[in-house]
Amino acid sequence: MTHSIRRQLALIFIGLIAGTIFLCWSMNNLFLEQYYIRSKTEVIFEAYHTIRQAANSDTYSTEAFREELNDVCGIYNITVYVMDANSMRKYASVNGGAELEKRLAAYVFGFFNDAVKVIEEGEDYVIQRVSIGDGDFLEMYGRLSSGISFIMHTPVESIRESAKIANRFLAYMGIVATIAGGIIIWFVSRKITKPILELNSISEKMVHLDFEAKYKGSDRNEIGLLGENINKLSASLEHMISELKTANNELKKDIEKKEQIDEMRKEFLANVSHELKTPIALIQGYAEGLTEEVNDDSESRSFYCEVIMDEASKMNNMVKKLLTLNQLEFGNDMVAMERFDVTALIRNYIQSAEILTKQNDIQVSLKNQDPAYVWGDVYKTEEVFMNYFTNAMNHCQAVDSRTGKRIVVSLEPEEGKVRIGVFNTGIPIPEESIPHLWEKFYKVDKARTREYGGSGVGLSIVKAIMESMNQKYGVENYTNGVLFWFELESQAQECSPEQDQAMEGDKENEQRRD
Repeated sequence: MTHSIRRQLALIFIGLIAGTIFLCWSMNNLFLEQYYIRSKTEVIFEAYHTIRQAANSDTYSTEAFREELNDVCGIYNITVYVMDANSMRKYASVNGGAELEKRLAAYVFGFFNDAVKVIEEGEDYVIQRVSIGDGDFLEMYGRLSSGISFIMHTPVESIRESAKIANRFLAYMGIVATIAGGIIIWFVSRKITKPILELNSISEKMVHLDFEAKYKGSDRNEIGLLGENINKLSASLEHMISELKTANNELKKDIEKKEQIDEMRKEFLANVSHELKTPIALIQGYAEGLTEEVNDDSESRSFYCEVIMDEASKMNNMVKKLLTLNQLEFGNDMVAMERFDVTALIRNYIQSAEILTKQNDIQVSLKNQDPAYVWGDVYKTEEVFMNYFTNAMNHCQAVDSRTGKRIVVSLEPEEGKVRIGVFNTGIPIPEESIPHLWEKFYKVDKARTREYGGSGVGLSIVKAIMESMNQKYGVENYTNGVLFWFELESQAQECSPEQDQAMEGDKENEQRRD
């Protein structure tokens, strides 16, 4: 169970007051009476020394002695009677000294019977406490060497009654002081504990990683310094946690990237092994046939060699495409942005592929042959168009006997962009297959793909290239065919400072390679 500092301070203060009062009460009971008697004894001794000095100097009959003794008696309420050796009165105080003559005679001749308590006894004096009537007195009597006899006493009030009254008053004052002190310390402790409670609230929020609360006290004491240090600690922890979260996010990204790379590597190896299995088996089989001389005629041997060369060519082509795709996916192939005429690039490629299109009885048409200047990587743009055009040739089919097989290349200027499209007549792509077209090694018709030696990597290369240039691409089905398209910027775009810096870095890397 926890106890508040406020309550503890109040209890400690009240305990101190009560303890002090109890100590005073005990001291009164134990030592007040002794102290009172000692004080009265000292007063009597002062009168005694006055008398003794007068007796030694034989001046007790003078007026100066009388005045001095009267002063002492008046101040300290002492009654004195002095008698010489001839039993003649030499001095009697005005406050009843004559009544002491009988008592002095009784002491001298041993006739007193009062109850006495001897306090001190000297060479020529006796100090005692005596009860006379209803009162108590402190009395001194004696006979000096000069023959002078004296007696003096002073009333002693009831010490016990006085102590009871004093203790009762002290108890009342103690109760009042305790209550008043408790109330005062309660409010004083509130002022002390308020900043401590505030610091405790701030520390609880810090435990739950809430660093918004700050200590706002202005006290220039230990609590104020503690508050400033807690604020500094809060700011430091917030900064450190922010850095840790940033580092954690970067670590998560690195882990995810590593996992992604591992998955890509596993997928790559599995797909490559699968794609290479068939051509390797064919090459191995026909090579074994040539070795074992299954067919002796030259025509058969020529056919075996053509199959081996064709399969080896397919493998070589697939490996090249895989290497290209690998470089694009891992960002190892930099994009060199420049302005060029994409119409001229497409026209030149169509002319170079004219032999293949004629062999396959495909009619190729280019719409809008006007110059179209765009921004992009020339070689990568040509790679994209080549993959689209090759894919169109491989899947081109006649849907109308009159028109036959057709490939239509279009260039459509749009706002700030040019859309290049490659359309081929034939059977539309199944809708469920469209989202998977851009995946590596995905084939809609595996038998037909195998027929023309496709690897299923071409469209993946298109995807990687277009994403590296931050441009759009896609595919659309028509009733009589399929259209593949991509876009390029036709206007220069304002670059951010980060992009400008990256381009400068690319230029520097190219200069180093040169």
